[in-house]
Amino acid sequence: MEERGFSNEEIIPVATQKNVGKEIEFSGRKIKIISVEDAINSYCDYAIFSAGGKTSKQYSPLFAEKGTTVIDNSSAWRMYKDVPLVVPEINANSISKENRIIANPNCSTIQMVLALAPLHWKYKIKRIVVSTYQSVSGTGVKAVCQLEGEERGENVEKVYPYQIHHNVLPHGGDFMEDGYTSEEQKLVDETRKILGNDSIQVSATVVRVPVLGGHSESVNIEFEEEYDIKEVFSLLRNMEGVEVMDDSKNNIYPMPLLSKGKDEVFVGRIRRDFSQPKTLNIWVVSDNLRKGAATNAVQILQYLCKVRNENIHLKDS
Repeated sequence: MEERGFSNEEIIPVATQKNVGKEIEFSGRKIKIISVEDAINSYCDYAIFSAGGKTSKQYSPLFAEKGTTVIDNSSAWRMYKDVPLVVPEINANSISKENRIIANPNCSTIQMVLALAPLHWKYKIKRIVVSTYQSVSGTGVKAVCQLEGEERGENVEKVYPYQIHHNVLPHGGDFMEDGYTSEEQKLVDETRKILGNDSIQVSATVVRVPVLGGHSESVNIEFEEEYDIKEVFSLLRNMEGVEVMDDSKNNIYPMPLLSKGKDEVFVGRIRRDFSQPKTLNIWVVSDNLRKGAATNAVQILQYLCKVRNENIHLKDS
């Protein structure tokens, strides 16, 4: 928020009762943490939630009733028909003036759709096959501690069912009856909602890898229309928030190490799939804690503030 121009705004940090009264530092000043109940009665313009789905379900409507617009980073509201699921570069215009809750997509979905959107607008996507290589930070701090502890040879608390150091787990989220996981289903449902097309077929495999930060994805895309590979490069280079990193002769391609602390979605290994017509392969990497979560939420806030400050009227529902 400091980086994106909110240093002079009134910021109210909110946490559970045990942290009320503690102070955090923001933009050179110390601010006291208050309770959720006090925050609700503060009639804030906007509230950014990143406290899990249960908390969001309980408190988001209470903020909304007071006229506060909630930007929620959990999965609680994403698939509600009347709640926009927003990646600002793609579908900020899906927000209407009646929306008091706005959902932030899943980290792996955000980076994939940002790369797919300009291609979908031009060639119309028919089918996506995606395999993810997701870092442990996507699971949380306890998963980071597990990996770092295992690297040191310590006996640590396991967040995953198996060791993650020197290992790869084809398991993200909870397994469902059909054999897929909840993380894989998010890629299906959220991609269709953000791109505005329920006919897009998506097959996903989510894999957890022993990397601290940065998600990677191998994406195979079948289009309705034929594409030109040079135009694909051009479309991606001109997409806001996307950086093409593709020079095989010099071993230049996206990697988690290069994405750390950056807001861009990096795309490389762009090449035609010769096994079937109208099909493309790309490799997509992004910092899952930045664009995959915090940055996207703050970008939504920036959009809402711009609309308010420039007196732009949001559409009706």
